[in-house]
Amino acid sequence: MPSAGDVTKHVDFDPGDVQMISTRPRRPIELVEPNLGWASSFVLIVQQIRAALEGRVVAIEHVGSTSIPGLAAKDIIDIDLIVADPTAEDEYVPDLEEAGFQFLLREPGWHQHRLFCLDEPCANIHVFGPDSPEVVRHRIFRNWLHQHEDDRRAYENVKRKAADASRKAAENMNQYTARKNGIIREILDRAFADQGLLNT
Repeated sequence: MPSAGDVTKHVDFDPGDVQMISTRPRRPIELVEPNLGWASSFVLIVQQIRAALEGRVVAIEHVGSTSIPGLAAKDIIDIDLIVADPTAEDEYVPDLEEAGFQFLLREPGWHQHRLFCLDEPCANIHVFGPDSPEVVRHRIFRNWLHQHEDDRRAYENVKRKAADASRKAAENMNQYTARKNGIIREILDRAFADQGLLNT
C-alpha cells in the first residue's frame, strides 16, 4: 500500500520519461454528453482483459470522466489495470496484444506505467502495479466527484474550456491534460484533506 505522502504528491508529466512503442491515429479533443453506454462498455472491456490474462489480473477499475455519472467526457473509457509487476511485460503484453489491445508506451519513472488502447469500444488501459499511488489517486478523485456536485460541475467547466482551447491551438492530449491539472489538483487536495491524508 502506498504511503499518504506518495498518494498526495503531485507529479508533473515528464515527456523525457516516455518510451513510445507504437502510435495510433490522432483523435480530436472533443467532449460529448454523458452516455449511459459507458458503463456497459467498461464491463465488455473487463471481460476481454480477464479472458486474455486468465487470472493474472490483480484488479480492474473504471476511472476517468466516463466513470462519473452526469459528467461530460471524451468518448474514451479509461481503465486502470493492476498486475503483479508491470515491468514483467512477458507476463501480460503478448496476451493483451493478441486480444486486440495496442501497446502504446511505457513510463518507467511514473510508477512503471504502461499504456494500451483499444479501438472498439475506444479505451485507454493504464497498467500499474498493486502499490502504485496513482491508482489510489484515480479512485479518490472518481469517488469525490461522485459525491460532490459542485466540484463535478467546476471540473466539467474547466474541461470544456480546455478542450476548446486545445482544439483551437491544435494541441495534443498531453497539452489538453496540462490545461486541467490546476483544477484536478485543487479537487484532489480537498479530497485528501477530507480523508486526513495531508496531515499524516
